[in-house]
Amino acid sequence: MALNWLKKKKKAEDKEPANRENGAPTTAEQYPEEDSGRQGMQEGGILNDDRPVRQEQQAGKGKDRSRPSSRKGLFARLKQGLAKTRKILTSDIDDLFRGRRALDDEMLEQLEELLITSDIGVRTTMELVAAVAKKARKIDGPEALKQVLKEEILKLFEGLEPEKQPAAAPKPEVVMVVGVNGVGKTTTIGKLAAKATAEGKSVLIAAADTFRAAAIEQLAIWSQRAGAEIIKHRENADPAAVAFDSVHAAMARGTDLVLIDTAGRLHTRVNLMEELKKIRRSVAKNLEDAPHQILLVLDATTGQNALSQAKIFNEALGVSGLVLTKLDGTAKGGIVVSICNGLKIPLRYIGVGEGIDDLQVFDPARFVEALF
Repeated sequence: MALNWLKKKKKAEDKEPANRENGAPTTAEQYPEEDSGRQGMQEGGILNDDRPVRQEQQAGKGKDRSRPSSRKGLFARLKQGLAKTRKILTSDIDDLFRGRRALDDEMLEQLEELLITSDIGVRTTMELVAAVAKKARKIDGPEALKQVLKEEILKLFEGLEPEKQPAAAPKPEVVMVVGVNGVGKTTTIGKLAAKATAEGKSVLIAAADTFRAAAIEQLAIWSQRAGAEIIKHRENADPAAVAFDSVHAAMARGTDLVLIDTAGRLHTRVNLMEELKKIRRSVAKNLEDAPHQILLVLDATTGQNALSQAKIFNEALGVSGLVLTKLDGTAKGGIVVSICNGLKIPLRYIGVGEGIDDLQVFDPARFVEALF
């Protein structure tokens, strides 16, 4: 069944030259979000997007993002952020049962295509459809199918909970934040800092992306809003030195949390992964077992490309947790399921909007409930 979907995709791609000659939009032009973040390869094989990010550019302009975006509950904001994905999934599943009551092979094939186009991925889709097929006799309508899908998707998240923090947490706790340019790394660090200070923790931000002046400026703004300290060097300084000095300062000051920003692209011939490994080593020299977490930030709108990025970063650094941003900007929220099932790395946070409270701790049950 997956082969049929791939054949359809191939036909669509074969038509693109003719479409361009006739002035019709190509697949990429019709669905631009699928190609975001695919602007070339840097040394080390990392896809990067060097285009400006609107929400990062706007840091410091307009309303104060460090305050909660609204009075709505967390679940309400999650549902609102996943509205595009939910609309497609629920309406298409409802359409499957128009004039029918029993789930047959043709409907299973249509369900497979629906899940794949929602960026759940071929492998994960095959697992879900196989599980649904075993329960086909009990499924007599769209609501019953949605309930089965909820149960099966939740099973995929089992065993992916983050490791529990020890009773005596390390001080400072050092978190290294990585990811390609354009995924919302700087904004994520700012929101994490604001959340931590709201909990009464002292925070220090290390501006170790010294190759992008805008990143240092944005972090300075976020640190002011969050009430966090910041350590920064001159532009193009050694990122590992910034990280080392930051951890050293945090230890001397008794700081609770250190958030280390890193480059997503280097404007030199140095391999990005090697530079990140150097930062990790420099931190470990200063504080045993640091960094305690390596968080990888991914952009949900890049779809399966995010999965490719995650594999490369994980192989090089050993990622301990994921942050998936911009879920509110895509109708392909199924990428959450694909990434968790494909990589077996805990998803720590999801971004469903621009406000501080729109960066939420990932709750699988709440996510699945909001998805349908």
